[in-house]
Amino acid sequence: MSKPVLWLRCEKKVFERRAALTPTTAKKLIHAGFDIFVERDQQRIFDDFEYEAVGCKLVENNSWPTAPKDIPIIGLKELPVSTDPLPHTHIQFAHCYKKQADWSSVLARFHRGGGTLYDLEFLEDEKHRRVAAFGFHAGFTGAAAGALALAAHRKDEKLGKLEPYDNEANMISHVRGVLGGSGKGVKALVIGALGRCGRGAVDLFRKIGLAEDDILKWDLDETAKGGPFQEILDVDIFVNCIYLNSKIPSFVTRDQLVAAGMDRRLSVVVDVSCDTTNPYNPIPIYSINTTFSEPTVAVDLGPESPPLSVISIDHLPTLLPRESSEQFSSDLLPSLLLFPSRQSARVWTDAEKLFKEKLAEAVVAEGL
Repeated sequence: MSKPVLWLRCEKKVFERRAALTPTTAKKLIHAGFDIFVERDQQRIFDDFEYEAVGCKLVENNSWPTAPKDIPIIGLKELPVSTDPLPHTHIQFAHCYKKQADWSSVLARFHRGGGTLYDLEFLEDEKHRRVAAFGFHAGFTGAAAGALALAAHRKDEKLGKLEPYDNEANMISHVRGVLGGSGKGVKALVIGALGRCGRGAVDLFRKIGLAEDDILKWDLDETAKGGPFQEILDVDIFVNCIYLNSKIPSFVTRDQLVAAGMDRRLSVVVDVSCDTTNPYNPIPIYSINTTFSEPTVAVDLGPESPPLSVISIDHLPTLLPRESSEQFSSDLLPSLLLFPSRQSARVWTDAEKLFKEKLAEAVVAEGL
């Protein structure tokens, strides 16, 4: 029987430094009988030699398109836009199952190439919970970015380029420093506070010094009345951490913000959920994803309103690339160990069934 194989591709998204497989998890897979190919990548937080030291086989950067078609390709973020057919099996976040922008053209590549997509966002256990997610670190780093944007706002400046931190301690120290030594006096509202993402945001706010009473923690009970919510306008930072899967009333609207005028306290919105192109987006006050080089976008509210910025970066955990990668990859490992039995292992059969359903919808949408 041939050995199971995985091919870790490089990440092509700008500033993305995380990895789906770390040297730690790669070593465990190798000990379980896998062969692991790793593309050389200077952008990745883990050096090439770290993989080589645990027994991985290094290959050239971005060489996966020429890999044997029977070798599964694993990565994190979506592939660069292209119409090239995809004949391989891909394990990654594809961001195309909720009818995001260009969703059908992404899936059409698999149709034309005969490949299969196992979307990491939809790998679930028997209780329909995600087996691995960056949620905690997304909320944690999103809240940090929001605090940095607030500090810039207080100086009438725009937040500049964000750089990944070596570790959490460095991040906390830096954020506290730009806030003058502590986040005391800052008020924040987190929606989705009971989930992994929301817990991360709350943890960051506590660690930078916000008073407990100044961290408003909302979840289903608090939002049941339906928005828009005045309470969002009465804090400095609003962090959205919900998992959106259906249409809900907007949390905040442009009309609401304009009507508030100079009475609004809100300075920064951090949309960690980042459903920018989702037709159900409950924060319809912006329309673009922001980036690490341009982390904020101003909301145009006219001259009678104080400035308001939105952060909508869709790979926030790469601000803590090593720690977030280790956590995610460790959580994913048990499912990867089952991958050789993907024709019978429920986590993989369910994911493939979902892929086929979405692929059929895309075929219709694309007229293929």
